[in-house]
Amino acid sequence: MTVSRTIMIVGNGPVPEDAAPVIDAADLVIRFNDCRSCGAAGEKTEIVAVCNTGRPALAMLGGGGWKSNAAVRQAREIWCVRAAEKFRELRPEMEKRHPDLDDLCDDYTEGFRTFAKATGRAFHTVPASTHESVDAELKNVDPGDYVVPSSGLIVVAEVLSHWRRPRDRVVLAGFGHAGWAWHPFAAERRYVDALISNGRLMRLDQNYISAFAQGA
Repeated sequence: MTVSRTIMIVGNGPVPEDAAPVIDAADLVIRFNDCRSCGAAGEKTEIVAVCNTGRPALAMLGGGGWKSNAAVRQAREIWCVRAAEKFRELRPEMEKRHPDLDDLCDDYTEGFRTFAKATGRAFHTVPASTHESVDAELKNVDPGDYVVPSSGLIVVAEVLSHWRRPRDRVVLAGFGHAGWAWHPFAAERRYVDALISNGRLMRLDQNYISAFAQGA
C-alpha cells in the first residue's frame, strides 16, 4: 500500500539516535508546548499543540519566551488540546477531589486564539468528544485513579479520528509515557501499544530509522 503522508507526533521525551532527519522528512510534524524536542528530534514543526489550561498555559502566554520560540515561530497552526467546556464540567469534581489543583481548569484558549490570529496562524481546539473518547478507551486498559489524559494521548486520538487520511502513516516519537503523576501514563502506554498492534500507529525506533535509511 502506498503511503499518502507521514504524520510525526513528537513528544518531549528522548528519541533514538539519528531520529532528526527522519522526523524532518515527515509531511506533517506536530510538537507540544515549548517544543523541547527540537534538536535531537529535528526542527521541522507545522503544528504546536498546547495545554491551554492551568499553569502551563499561563506560563506560555506570560512573560516567557514561548511566543518567540523558534519552533512556535515556524508553526503554521496552533492547537489547543483542552476543550473549555470539558474543563468547566470537571471543575466541581477537581475542587472536591483535588483542591491543590484549583487552577487546573482555568482556561486560556482565547489567549492562544488571539496569538494565532495576530500572527496569521490557523487555530484549532480539540473537541470535548475526543477527550471523552480517550477516557472511554482508557477504561479498557486499567487506568487506575487519574485526573486527565496527557496532551500527547489527546492529540494521538484527534489525529487518528479526524486528521488521518486512509493511507497516512502516523508515527510517534519522544513518547516516554512518563511525567505528571495525575496522567495515567502506564495505561496510556498499554493503549498506544494496542493501537500499534492493530496497525493504526507506529513508533519511531531503530528499526524504523534503519528502514528509512534504506529507502523503505
